[in-house]
Amino acid sequence: MSEWKVVCRLEDIPVLGARRVTRTHGLDVAVFRNDQDEVFALLDRCPHKGGPLSQGIVFGSSVACPLHNWTIGLCTGQAAAPDVGCTPKFAVKLEIGLVFLNSAELASHATDLTRPVAGPTRHTVDPHAPPLRGSLPPEGAQPCLGGRPGAAAGACA
Repeated sequence: MSEWKVVCRLEDIPVLGARRVTRTHGLDVAVFRNDQDEVFALLDRCPHKGGPLSQGIVFGSSVACPLHNWTIGLCTGQAAAPDVGCTPKFAVKLEIGLVFLNSAELASHATDLTRPVAGPTRHTVDPHAPPLRGSLPPEGAQPCLGGRPGAAAGACA
């Protein structure tokens, strides 16, 4: 199997937009293009509430999630402060107008992640438990998921 897979042509990705690449296992991968014709690839899932990043607005080397306007760095997948979390990134290369993704990553990287299901959830609450105090991360914030083996906890590699 070739190490790199052609997923589209550069002109197939709208400037300041994205194109989704479906995978056999796992969520889609969003391939982004900025106004400098730089190309980036992230899992199509915001670390906040699982919004489809491919529907967000690209500016510079970031994308704004369409659900709650979190800013996600396209180079790293990291949410911009004060928000916390990251989404897995994918290796991408551009040659002679063609966009390539790493075949091994497409087949195995972050395939265990799912998109959250909208709607109310049931919580079992102990009525005798003391109230939570102190600083908590934003509701729905998640640690970095799908990092590379050997990467520091919470860091996208």
